[in-house]
Amino acid sequence: MRPRRLRTSAPLRRIVAETHVRPENLILPMFVKDGVPEPVPIASMPGVVQHTLESLRKAATEAVEAGVGAIMLYGIPTPESKDATGSVGIDPDGILNAALLELRAEVGDSTVLMSDLCLDEFTDHGHCGVLAEDGTVDNDATLARYAEMAVAQAEAGAQFVGPSGMMDGQVGAVRVALDRAGHQDVGILAYSAKYASAFFGPFREAIESSLEGDRKTYQQDPANAIEALREVELDIAEGADIVMIKPGLPYLDIIRRVADHVNVPVAAYHVSGEYAMAEAAIANGWLDRDRVITETLTSIRRAGAGIILTYWATEAARLFA
Repeated sequence: MRPRRLRTSAPLRRIVAETHVRPENLILPMFVKDGVPEPVPIASMPGVVQHTLESLRKAATEAVEAGVGAIMLYGIPTPESKDATGSVGIDPDGILNAALLELRAEVGDSTVLMSDLCLDEFTDHGHCGVLAEDGTVDNDATLARYAEMAVAQAEAGAQFVGPSGMMDGQVGAVRVALDRAGHQDVGILAYSAKYASAFFGPFREAIESSLEGDRKTYQQDPANAIEALREVELDIAEGADIVMIKPGLPYLDIIRRVADHVNVPVAAYHVSGEYAMAEAAIANGWLDRDRVITETLTSIRRAGAGIILTYWATEAARLFA
């Protein structure tokens, strides 16, 4: 056999391809900001903006029409509305919940509407939870807040919530709260293995994080792999419907391990820093855009992720159609 015979033309390469990315495999993360008259470009993420409610509806409709499988929504409140416990994240009139209502009315059931369930966007200290008197994150007090947020997001129209704070027991607390409030059909996409990564930098600009310091005491150590499997197992036991690894490219080995280990869908987040690096090289003419997008997302899919969160989702959906 001569393996090269299977590579001699584009049609032949397509029919023997082992890995395929489809538009429905992609989730588009979107940011919506309170109190701005027009979309605000994010400097470190070229092509990505903080949306107004109006531009959010338009961009979401465009993504749905391109075939993107789902939308993950993040809210950015006004600075003066932030407080120590992130109360604006629970307020039905807060920007995230208001945007969920708007999007549900706009796109209905034509896509899966997801919402980030964390406090870092809404707290004045920028941590993912409520702080104790000594300045550490109070795990149990944070779980109570997450439970309230989950119900608020479900009532605003979220079909999936994404607890992303890496608190112990967060999936169980959210599942109990949703079920007690009558939202048994609202699913949980658990950020099960979220690493304390340098690649989150541009995202923190996007959500206007107030964080000083780091989150190494609750996000996962980049040196550890077996720990990721323990985190995933715990989340599944607590009721996670989908488990996610974040970031994507630096943790392809973790994606593979998790995919081989579990029997629930596996997602991966191609995060802001990964996106920003590629966009910078593309802007300089060093890399070919379409090929970079295709190869990057195919590699994450090949590693075992059936679902990929990516800021390229709308553009990639057209490439993979």
